[in-house]
Amino acid sequence: MNRKIVVGVHELETSATALEWALRRAEALDAPVVLMHSVPAAWLTEKYGYYNSIINDEKSLVHQIEARAAELAPTVTATGALRTGSAQHVLSELSADASLIVVGTHRKTGGAGDFFGSVSMQVAAQSACPVAIIPEVLSGDRTGVVVGVDGSADALAAMEFAAAEADRTGQELTAVYAARVPTQRVLKHIPEESIAARIEEERLVLAESVAGLSTRYPDLVVHQVFVTDETPARALLRAAAAAQLLVVGSHGRGALSRLWMGSVSHEVLGEAACPTVIMRTKHKKS
Repeated sequence: MNRKIVVGVHELETSATALEWALRRAEALDAPVVLMHSVPAAWLTEKYGYYNSIINDEKSLVHQIEARAAELAPTVTATGALRTGSAQHVLSELSADASLIVVGTHRKTGGAGDFFGSVSMQVAAQSACPVAIIPEVLSGDRTGVVVGVDGSADALAAMEFAAAEADRTGQELTAVYAARVPTQRVLKHIPEESIAARIEEERLVLAESVAGLSTRYPDLVVHQVFVTDETPARALLRAAAAAQLLVVGSHGRGALSRLWMGSVSHEVLGEAACPTVIMRTKHKKS
């Protein structure tokens, strides 16, 4: 049996899409699910007279979510749990021995919004395992798995996850690499052969990232997308506009250690309209 999948649940309605997505994955992988609900610790001090009332109501909600999970996926072992503390802290702790953390968002579309600092973003930044961010509403028929490539350790981990997921679900895989090309003001001073050589070096990163996939996954169809006129985030969002899944690394090449999440994954999470998995190769403790 695979390691557990942990779903962060808030309210039954707002957690519905993330819950169903996690349960479907658990069914396919024969993995147990933990339905994690948390309450801020400051509101659960036993000395307050209303402590028991809060606990009872929150336990009731957890039982409702357990019942809903049983309806959706009767063969999955889904266990509710109630913890005190912030959701991001509790989920970060549970990520140490989980295969995946699944959380939802309150964005109903892929439009930009005030997503910075949200629970979903903070969980993705602090988790020790991959984190799946599931939009509240998934629109239209979606196909394919898209993965961001840049040669970094996190991106290589993202490629491994995306390829395995595409092969498992019978989807085609699209690997996207956006070369960081300077402005024309800079390029005009560089000999054309030097520009061509550098572009070829960048293209090689993409080719090397997908090398070996055909051997490990002989039935997997892999597309390579190399762009020079878009930022990595824009290229990924465009490629994943109708995808089933987008996979990106938490940090790419050149990410500053003082930043808790790379700019590409930050922008993608803010706007992606499909389920998005953030890969991490190591856990940075605060």
